Amino acid sequence: MVKSLVSILAAGLLLLGAAIFEGIYVKQQFSAFGEEVSALMQKAEEEQAAAGDAEAVYASWEKRRDELHIWIPHNDISRIDDYLSESIRCFQEKQPTLALAKLEIVLRLCETLPSTYLVSLPNLF
Repeated sequence: MVKSLVSILAAGLLLLGAAIFEGIYVKQQFSAFGEEVSALMQKAEEEQAAAGDAEAVYASWEKRRDELHIWIPHNDISRIDDYLSESIRCFQEKQPTLALAKLEIVLRLCETLPSTYLVSLPNLF
């Protein structure tokens, strides 16, 4: 009986620890990437951004994306991929205003996605 209770408690603590780690890790990844997107947006607003800058941000995203696939669904990752690809194309076609609009969406996703995966009452019910 005692072994069963200890096993249940240990499993519960392990799950709780994994959930806390996931929340912290996902938030850190999106926060760091959001800073990169913000820097690119600032360059775009000053009309100093080029396609190479957007490609560098996308390369950074590719590294994070491979690790985030473990924690979040493919659909959310795909949305960021799509908007980043569109922004690169806009920079290539010398349309920084349109690229800026795409980057604003990416920044908003970076701000909102981590909270959708936290363990909280609204997310449970």
